[in-house]
Amino acid sequence: MKKKIVALLLTAAMAVSLMACGGTKETGSSENTDNSQAQNETQSSDAEEAAADDSQKTLTVWCWDSFNVDAMKTAGAIYEAEHSGVKIEVVETVSSDIQTLVQTYAMSGELDALPDIFLMDDQVFAKYLQNYPEVFADLTDSGINFSDFAPSKVANSVRDNKNYGVPYDSNTVIACYRTDYLEQAGYTIEDLTDITWDEFITIGEDVLAKTGMPMLTNVQGEPDLLNMILQSAGISVFDENGNIMLTNNEGLKDAMYVYMELVQKGILQEQTDWSGYQGSINNGTVVGTINGSWICATIMSTDQAEQEGNWAVTNMPKLNDYEGATNYSAQGGSTWAVSSSCKNYDLAVDFFAATWAGSTEFYDSILTDLGAIATYLPAADSAAYNQTSDYFGGEAIYAKIVSYGGQIPTVNKGIYWSEEKEALGVALSNILEGISDFDSAVADAQATVEFIIGQ
Repeated sequence: MKKKIVALLLTAAMAVSLMACGGTKETGSSENTDNSQAQNETQSSDAEEAAADDSQKTLTVWCWDSFNVDAMKTAGAIYEAEHSGVKIEVVETVSSDIQTLVQTYAMSGELDALPDIFLMDDQVFAKYLQNYPEVFADLTDSGINFSDFAPSKVANSVRDNKNYGVPYDSNTVIACYRTDYLEQAGYTIEDLTDITWDEFITIGEDVLAKTGMPMLTNVQGEPDLLNMILQSAGISVFDENGNIMLTNNEGLKDAMYVYMELVQKGILQEQTDWSGYQGSINNGTVVGTINGSWICATIMSTDQAEQEGNWAVTNMPKLNDYEGATNYSAQGGSTWAVSSSCKNYDLAVDFFAATWAGSTEFYDSILTDLGAIATYLPAADSAAYNQTSDYFGGEAIYAKIVSYGGQIPTVNKGIYWSEEKEALGVALSNILEGISDFDSAVADAQATVEFIIGQ
C-alpha cells in the first residue's frame, strides 16, 4: 500500500511539473505534454505492478534461535531453487518478543505489521490462538495433510476442529541412559524398556546401591518430568471448559507421588538450575535423563570421549496400573503459524506443502546438518532417519524417536499451561522441603492458578 501511495504521488508530481513546463512552450506543447504524461503514468503503473509482484513472491518469517533460523533458511533455499523469483526472508526474533508483538498488534488492530509466517512455542500456542484468533490463518482446507504429523503435536494448534499451525520440531519424550553404568549394576537397556514407574524405582534403587549413581536428573522446582508423566497417562489438569483441576485429581496425585518417591529415595537428583542439569549429564554424575528428544544435542555435546557409544535411547516408564497409561509423552517444541494478514496465503501454503509438510528430503537435510528431529511421521522411513548413531551404541535412534511420536496421548493442556506449571513447581518444592503437606500444597496451587486466570 505504501508503495502504491508513493507511486501515485510521484505520478501526480510529475504531471504538475509537466503542465508547468508546457505553459512556456509555444509549439506542440499540449500534445507533447499529453504524450509525456501518458508515458510516465504507464511507467509508474508498471513499477507499481512490479513492486506488488515482488511483494507477492516474498514471505517474511519470524523465529528465534540460530537452530530454528537455519532450519527455516534451509527450507527457504530448497523452495527458492524450484520457484524462480520467490524469496523467503527469515528474521531472528526472540520467542517472548513474538508473543508480545502478536498481542500488541492484535490489540491495536495493526495485523499488517505481522510477518507472513511466525514460530510459536507449543506450550502457549493454544493460549494465543484462543485470545487472538484474528491473528492466525485457517489452514484446515489448505491441502496440508495433518495426519502425516504426530496427533499430539497437531493438537497444540487446533481450535474448534480447525488447524492453525504446521508442526515443526519433535517434542517426543525419550529416556536416555548410560549403558556402561547399567552394566555395572547388572542391567541392560531392555530392562528399562516398556516398564512401569514402580519397576523403574526398584531398578533405580539397585543401581544407586551398586554404582552410587542416581538414575535421573532434573531442575529443582521445575515440574517438567511431572507433566511428562501426566501426558503419558492421558491426564489433564484442566476440564473441557478450561477450568483448573488440581485438587481431587487422582491421576495428578499418583504422578506427584511417583516424582516425590524418586527424589526421596535418591533415584532422581535435583539440580539448582539448567546449567547444573546439563553438567550432571555431561560430567557423568547421573545414569541418565528423561526429556524431549532435543536433549540428544546436550548429551552429544560433552567432550568426554568415554561417553561416546555408551548411551542408549528407549521409552519412558508408564504410570503403573493407571487406566490409559502409556510409555510415551511430549515436552517442549514449537509450531509454525501463517498470519491472517499474510500477503500471499497460497504461496505460504505451497511453501509448507513442499517442505515442512511434504518433503522427507528436507527433513533428512536438517537432521544431518543441524540435528533437527522431525515430528513428520513419513520421515521415519527415510535413509537419514534410519542411519545409526555411534554415540548411541550404533542404533537408529531417530527412526525410533519418530515412531514414539505417533503413540503420544493427546491431552487437553488448557491455555494456562505456564501458570499451571509454575504453581505445581512451587507445590512440589514445598512438599519435598516439608513446608506444606500434600493436600495443602495442591490446594494452594489450585487457588493460585484460579486467581491468575480469574476463575
